[in-house]
Amino acid sequence: MHEQVLSRNRVHAKSLSRLYVQALAGFAKLRAPTREVPMAISPTARRRRLGIELRRLREAAGLNGTDVAAALGWSGTKVSRIETGRVSVHHGDVGDLLDHYKVTDDGLRQELIMLARESRQKGWWHRHRDTLKTGFDSYIGLEADAAMIRTYEAQVIPGLLQTEAYTRAVIGAAAMNPSQPYIEKKVGVRLARQQLLTRDAPVSLHAVLDQAVLMREVGGATTMSDQLAFLLQRSKLPNITIQVLPLKQGAHPAMDGPFVILEFPDPADPALVYIEQAVSGLVLEEVEELAKYAWMFNNLANQALTAEESVTLISSMID
Repeated sequence: MHEQVLSRNRVHAKSLSRLYVQALAGFAKLRAPTREVPMAISPTARRRRLGIELRRLREAAGLNGTDVAAALGWSGTKVSRIETGRVSVHHGDVGDLLDHYKVTDDGLRQELIMLARESRQKGWWHRHRDTLKTGFDSYIGLEADAAMIRTYEAQVIPGLLQTEAYTRAVIGAAAMNPSQPYIEKKVGVRLARQQLLTRDAPVSLHAVLDQAVLMREVGGATTMSDQLAFLLQRSKLPNITIQVLPLKQGAHPAMDGPFVILEFPDPADPALVYIEQAVSGLVLEEVEELAKYAWMFNNLANQALTAEESVTLISSMID
């Protein structure tokens, strides 16, 4: 019974995402992941998956979150925080929710309870939370389980493509009261994230860089020259596409600033948009928002130089 409900809800989720998919359709330069990507393994991704499934079961039961919380003696916002993945949930609470939703399928119950147990584990980045922006620890967990990352950058090289020297220069310039241990800790986190691009079953990355990013001499001439050379090296990997948006293109759809789109290997996990600010990050998940940013990325990539032309330009800028 509930397997059928979940199946129908997954189909419903796909239909809700149609607007997002349509925004990407017909864009031939966007590449799908070149290798099969494992299912979600990070605690963050498991927490998000669990919340999605619990919300679908609640909606299938015809209940609203406030009434469920009241029936279980919880605070009025607890159900919402669980369903949005903002908090970890005890496996006992999951069992209470499943009882309330009259879920009797033992296999499904065990699967969701296991997700709850695993979602309470700590990712490798957890010990560095004191150096991360608010919400960025959650982003790292989601990034680790993405199949495709699409990003536009207007000021700096994306973190996943930075050299160690460039990273150190960027972090040092942005820190209010930089100390060497603080900087080194942040540098270590950023470099560790880059393993996503070279691991078995690597994530696919499509980056559109404003030409100004390449012209900004971060860390001095040598550091910048090495950084440009590193971009060329990374562009040779089959899972990485780098395009440059020329300054002569003028105004474009992303004049408001950089953004990242994460897409996941399982259709049950909807895409999301991440926008980073000075002290925190913002995650957008509404279908209309996803469609807007997908449209923006498509336009940027269409206006940018091709990957081959971009390699030529970057090569010409190396001293």
